[in-house]
Amino acid sequence: MTEHFTDDPNIDKKDEALTAQRFRMLEDIARELSAKDISFPTCFDAALKIRNALRDPDVQIREVVRMVGMEPLVVVKLLRVANSVAYNPSGRAITDIDTAVMRIGLEATRTLAISIAMDQLLRSKDLVCFGDLPKTLWMHTLRTAAAARVVAARLTRVNREEAMMAGLVHDLGAFYMLYRAAQYEEMRIRPDSVRHLITQWHESIGESLMSALGLPEHIIQATREHDQPHALEHGLRNLEDVVYVANQLAGGLAGWLFNGAASEAGHPLLDDPELSALADEIEREFQTLAGVF
Repeated sequence: MTEHFTDDPNIDKKDEALTAQRFRMLEDIARELSAKDISFPTCFDAALKIRNALRDPDVQIREVVRMVGMEPLVVVKLLRVANSVAYNPSGRAITDIDTAVMRIGLEATRTLAISIAMDQLLRSKDLVCFGDLPKTLWMHTLRTAAAARVVAARLTRVNREEAMMAGLVHDLGAFYMLYRAAQYEEMRIRPDSVRHLITQWHESIGESLMSALGLPEHIIQATREHDQPHALEHGLRNLEDVVYVANQLAGGLAGWLFNGAASEAGHPLLDDPELSALADEIEREFQTLAGVF
């Protein structure tokens, strides 16, 4: 009797088989990260508007900074170029988009940003299988960036622009995992399995991803364990604390991945009077960021 195997994705695969598929995806991610030439979509609308805006030969540098400064992958790749030996021989890390654009120049910024946006547009169709999840993650990202900027400015001595940038890239690993999961038919039809993988791996994969993309180490450190619950025993002291608090104020992992189902009881941080007093300002900042796109 001949035993037949099938790769039909509509036939449910469980236990060892499904585990093997998950590990294959993680192994493929590890191989790709080692190559350090990585591209993936974050927000279709943002990529489209960046492409259209930067095609205008008369666009002003302020508008360029405003547009590209709100797109995580564009920000990261611009910073990598700005921190390269060719543009930054002193080795002093550049961590804000304004300085990066000034360092590499308007035309180089335009060329790089359009190239990344075009690539993202081509890849974005792969995320359709996950419905609203990528857009929900995008909104969470902007909320975290807004909260980080306001919290840093009002309650700490942390540079607010650097805090906003760290908030913008803190879930880069989750965007990347969504894109990679979409490459596997078995994962595309099992969103719960993808959610499980993101819950378990997005922070460590994000850390490796940001390292491969050349982000400064202190930014990577600040985003390393942003979804791990912990108390701030000494208050808000550094960029890592700001990112953690901003992420919680934006709903945390449950807020975007499970529509808040896992956090109905709320987080103690949300009851802090100093943070509660910033709610309206954070909302205005978020609306400003979201209004760009």
